[in-house]
Amino acid sequence: MPTAPRDVAVLVNPAADRGRAAVTGVRAVRAMRDLGLRVRVLMGRDAAESTDLAHLAVTAGTDALVVVGGDGLVHAALQVLGGTPTPLGIVPGGSGNDAARSLGLGHHSPEGAARVIAAGHTRRLDLARAEGRFFCTVLATGFDARVNERASNLGRRRRAWPPGPSRYLLAVAAELPRFRPLPYTLDLEGEQRRLDAMLVAVGNGPSYGGGLRICAGALLDDGLLDVVVIKPLSRRELVRVFPRLYTGSHVRHPRYEHHRVRRVSVAAPAGLAYADGERLGPLPTTVECVPQAITVLVGTGGCST
Repeated sequence: MPTAPRDVAVLVNPAADRGRAAVTGVRAVRAMRDLGLRVRVLMGRDAAESTDLAHLAVTAGTDALVVVGGDGLVHAALQVLGGTPTPLGIVPGGSGNDAARSLGLGHHSPEGAARVIAAGHTRRLDLARAEGRFFCTVLATGFDARVNERASNLGRRRRAWPPGPSRYLLAVAAELPRFRPLPYTLDLEGEQRRLDAMLVAVGNGPSYGGGLRICAGALLDDGLLDVVVIKPLSRRELVRVFPRLYTGSHVRHPRYEHHRVRRVSVAAPAGLAYADGERLGPLPTTVECVPQAITVLVGTGGCST
């Protein structure tokens, strides 16, 4: 039988999804209280303050830390909860919600997410770690990382810049004429590879960018990372293949390469690393799987890949 939480700390990013997460948070908190939970609401002014508030709440003692926001807020919570027994609850409130989608929670309303949290069903899942930071979805290092960088920069400059998948698609169109394949060096648990590629993605979960299933088939509890290599493509072919990322059918393309490992090092000149949509910094980087690193409140259907 699940142990239902009684006291929960709820971390809200009111700016997520162009401010709609604040309303989502109000609805979720009301629903949790109606279900008998005692709720403390935490609202940081930025990622650093949100992480500090979460640390204080977990240290003081809470039955669960619940985040209302997108992948960025989930990423912040992982830095607090990774390696601890305190469960993570997610109320999808961002524009991409890849972490929630991978956990089978992406379709939930605030009230539906509250019911999942109150029910207390949990699973212990893996995390990945790079540059001392946990992540739960995908680490991007090539064309995808450049797209993420462009989308983030344009988003900061333009208030009206669209969110989530639309922002990502527009950044793809802007980056496509400029990008050239990178010369990668990979260390796959001692196997050295040197190759040119459009991107190398390292997945703990299957998707990023608001539903792009670059690491389709990745499992959150198998103790392994899914390393996907997309070898050089013409711009026309990349445009043709790109929509297949939404279904995962790109895995049948001849320029697709896939490895499952516990640890991988990735290097490329002028390469960047993004994980859970958050900037980690320049390559090289080493990624390792940390098995059974976090407890997550999930529905009875478990996780979706």
